[in-house]
Amino acid sequence: MFKLPIGLLLIQILLLSNYQTPTNKSPHRLEILFLGHNSEHHSSSLPAELLSRELFAEGINTTYTEQITDLNKDNLKNYDGLVLYANYDSITNEQATALLDFVHEGKAFIPIHCASYCFRNNDAVVDLIGGQFLSHHLDSFAMTIVQPNHPAIKGLAAFSTFDETYVHDKFSKEITVLTERVEGQHHEPYTWVRNYGKGRVFYTAYGHDERTWKNLGFLHLLKNGVLWALGDEAAKKLQQLNLPTLSFTPANIPNYEKVSPPPQLQAPLSPEQSMQLTQLPIGFEMKLFAAEPDVVKPIYMDWDERGRLWVIETVDYPNSVKENKNEGNDRIKILEDTDGDGKADKFTIFADKLNLPTSFTFANGGIIVSQAPYFLFLKDTNGDDKADKRDTLITGWGTFDTHAGPSNLRYGFDNKIWGVVGYSGFKGLAGKKDTLTFSQGIYQLNPDGKNLQYLGKTSNNTWGLGFSEEFDVFTSTANNTHSAFYGIPKSDLDRVSGIPEPGIKKIDGHYAMHSVTQQLRQVDVQGGFTAAAGHGLYTARSFPQQYWNRVAFVCEPTGRVIHNAIMEKDGAGFKEKDGWNLLASSDNWFGPVQAQVGPDGAVWVADWYNFIIQHNPTPIGFENGKGNAYINPLRDKTRGRVYRIVYTGSKTGDIKSLDKNNLPQLINALSNDNLFWRMTAQRLLVESGNTTVLPALYELINNKELDIIGLNAPAIHALWTLHGLKALDGKNKTAIAIATAALKHPAAGVRKAAINVLPATASIAQALVSAGVFKDPDLRVRLAAVLKSASLPAVNILGSQLFEMLKDEKNSHDYWISKAIFIASAKQQQGFMEAYTALLKTDKNRLQHDSLLQRILLRGTLKGNTKILSANKSVAIGKADKVIVIRTIKNAMKYDKPLIQVKAGTVVQIRFENIDFMQHNLLILKPGSLEKVGAATDIMAQDAKNLNANYIPKMPEVLFYTPLINPDGKFILKFKVPSIKGKYPFICSFPGHWRIMQGVMEVE
Repeated sequence: MFKLPIGLLLIQILLLSNYQTPTNKSPHRLEILFLGHNSEHHSSSLPAELLSRELFAEGINTTYTEQITDLNKDNLKNYDGLVLYANYDSITNEQATALLDFVHEGKAFIPIHCASYCFRNNDAVVDLIGGQFLSHHLDSFAMTIVQPNHPAIKGLAAFSTFDETYVHDKFSKEITVLTERVEGQHHEPYTWVRNYGKGRVFYTAYGHDERTWKNLGFLHLLKNGVLWALGDEAAKKLQQLNLPTLSFTPANIPNYEKVSPPPQLQAPLSPEQSMQLTQLPIGFEMKLFAAEPDVVKPIYMDWDERGRLWVIETVDYPNSVKENKNEGNDRIKILEDTDGDGKADKFTIFADKLNLPTSFTFANGGIIVSQAPYFLFLKDTNGDDKADKRDTLITGWGTFDTHAGPSNLRYGFDNKIWGVVGYSGFKGLAGKKDTLTFSQGIYQLNPDGKNLQYLGKTSNNTWGLGFSEEFDVFTSTANNTHSAFYGIPKSDLDRVSGIPEPGIKKIDGHYAMHSVTQQLRQVDVQGGFTAAAGHGLYTARSFPQQYWNRVAFVCEPTGRVIHNAIMEKDGAGFKEKDGWNLLASSDNWFGPVQAQVGPDGAVWVADWYNFIIQHNPTPIGFENGKGNAYINPLRDKTRGRVYRIVYTGSKTGDIKSLDKNNLPQLINALSNDNLFWRMTAQRLLVESGNTTVLPALYELINNKELDIIGLNAPAIHALWTLHGLKALDGKNKTAIAIATAALKHPAAGVRKAAINVLPATASIAQALVSAGVFKDPDLRVRLAAVLKSASLPAVNILGSQLFEMLKDEKNSHDYWISKAIFIASAKQQQGFMEAYTALLKTDKNRLQHDSLLQRILLRGTLKGNTKILSANKSVAIGKADKVIVIRTIKNAMKYDKPLIQVKAGTVVQIRFENIDFMQHNLLILKPGSLEKVGAATDIMAQDAKNLNANYIPKMPEVLFYTPLINPDGKFILKFKVPSIKGKYPFICSFPGHWRIMQGVMEVE
């Protein structure tokens, strides 16, 4: 939603010092900088979002920042106005000068509420604000308008609100009071304006919390105030914008959020009109590459080694499921820009008569296509860019839900094909005889379709996968997990019992999705991420440095945004921080489903462009089709767009095409600054099978230089290319020596890669210990070393090393490393126990309180994960008088028993079974408390940390509860029924579910 200035949050997304002010004088949207702060008191994130929505419709973009350092001349020159809503006690002289000059030269300043207590160390700035906060209470009060004809007030109806009752002092003589707060005989100035040089200042004391910020009268006041402060010239610019007028007509549209009036159908816009309703960071441009009729319903895209864009078009989605897959209406098309003007002008149908393909990746001279129930291999054998070879690689992918099948196929660093799948899952042959069954999560297979492996389970329907430049793996799912980290393969977790946690961990650090329109239709996780897709990181060098290998692009088509998910290291894993958006639109048809770095370093966007995005559950009054999506004639089949997001003035890539037969060119491409070209070159080198390139690869690995963000990407790719060429199978001593030496490379990503590519032989154990990787300063390297030791033969030195790791609390307290040690110590048990025994002889008390050590020592005595929760844990409640089984209903967000009857004072055991494809729980509440508890869960949903509390409010109205249960999970809830008769509601408290997922326990 917001533009991203230098100091967005803590990471400074843009280097605006490198931004060149556009010379284009054509009408353009105005720019507001909103300076907030990271504090629970007067939290500024929600106010910024609400204000931005009001202003965006007027043609004004809002950029959010929490860095006071953004108050500098170079940054402020990019904006037409500054909003201040924060608690900053002081301001430097340089910052004060920049602010004062900014306003004096004709720009707008809008301090709101607590802003009147900012910058008290500078009298000139206090005078600019117009007054200073002195004291307050809390109360409800009405607005008194004293200047009804002022443009900032004209047409505004006086409103009442519950807010802080500000009292001010140090009033400027230059202010004109517009509204007052009247208390008895006291008339407190509450909204005022003033001129300062050529600029204008608008201040209001309203705005303590959301009770005021969600007051429509207050938002009207703010919008008026901003428009007035921007001035007459700005108003003329807005009039010249000629923004498209949105027209709406009544239609049968699901009203998931139960808004009044119900949603209406917006008329579609042309690509040019749609772009006018789209916001990007300052310094970025949105360029159209292709649109209907040349491309329709683009669901996935990728580029070949010639830099040409390939797109899947699927008009069959979601319900045109064909029994004969060769009779489909979908196709894969090659789009080329032959004249270099930045737009596609040549369109070639590579393959047609497909049915519901979802993704593809290049391999072995063709492409592997995910088209449930099977994967296809399509290849052009005669050079006409049309597939004349069509083979089935693997079959068994579920087809009962078309938005829950396999997707996001990608060629990985390890020369495997990676992908994700939703709850439609897989059931088939993974080898010649072995049957493999799994549901939603991450998987991989060989490029020839063999050796399918299930890598990790996600908690929900999955449509997102991304790799960092160091081969860190991330994913996103629907329903409130827009960012997750893959840390431990399922094959390692399966080595032992006693680790119930999956190898994929939810890491998103926030709930809110920052949209620029209120006209959203979301089934659940309303206001958050309910259809997250993508997670492609920025892995080129055309964007500012703060994006490099750090910002992932998560598409949320229901919110019309592409989110900047900031990946920050957190021990051996990662955590996500809110980077707001790369792109946001108020066009209700705009539907970004993929955002990926292209060969040119730009971010390319596949716009599904459809008013109907939702798939299921089926709304009241609708029916499901064969694809398990509700039938809606408004689903568009004719539109679609592909855009490029480019940074102004950035350099273009030096590679336009690669030749698979030009080995020197491919070696050089391993050092390109764009991951796309490096990965493409690696794939072509591996596919060539030509080992004459080994010396060149050795040279790349031996290079110890680091780039400015501490990476050596060429060495990582060279190691994995060695691995793909089978030079590390143990026979090539030189290759083994080179890879072993890389265990001490100055780049952590290279050390991690070296651990993973070395063969699993006993001789490698000593090399790992000698290199010090178990004590590596980068915990991701330690994690790789520990997991490697789980696959190596049992060697005492490894067991001893694992035991030594327990002496460092960084290891035993780390989410990932602690689990890895638990796993690896089972394989390296003898060496581990010998080290433990040796310690007991010298220091019996050392590590005696280490919980991880105790778990390892108790290995084998751990029982299953069936849990029992008592209503009163201190009292034994005895044998159950009644056992009730309650299950979820697939795709319906309902319990199979909406009514259960129990007797007062008896002991009841509820066996809760979640057979749905997302997480659910069950809370039993006091009679009459449904709305109160539901409102509390809505508040909890706004903070991602509340996942740890299973979104269960701590309040007396919640009597009994289960935790969140993953798909296919079970839980036993045992409690004593209250003695008071009545109807006790029960709900699921997962974000957004409680309004739909309800039942009643009737106590007789």
